[in-house]
Amino acid sequence: MVENELKPVEWVGSSKADLKQFPPAVQDQVGFALYQAQVGLKHRDVKPLKGFGANVLEVVSRQEGDTYRTVYTIRFKAAIYVLHAFQKKAKQGIATPKQELDLVRRRLKAAQEHYADTYGER
Repeated sequence: MVENELKPVEWVGSSKADLKQFPPAVQDQVGFALYQAQVGLKHRDVKPLKGFGANVLEVVSRQEGDTYRTVYTIRFKAAIYVLHAFQKKAKQGIATPKQELDLVRRRLKAAQEHYADTYGER
């Protein structure tokens, strides 16, 4: 990658609108994490999302006792895809709810199709 060249960020489904509902400090943290992904770096609060391999990542943000998660993928050479942004509501446990993981799977498939159509690569 050429220095100062940023990969574009593509938003899948309602992920951008959902992120805009988060507190400003969380939005800033996620925005910086995405910027770092665009330049090939990894933010300190980013970890792989269990069950999806090393290229599907989540930013976990805590603000005033609430937990927010933003899931994105770096699987594609030419773009970063934000797949999902949600507030974790469960009062017990740290596992991501199945319905959220199912949504990530569907959006990852949509991202693959969009990437193939837009960037001409599989």
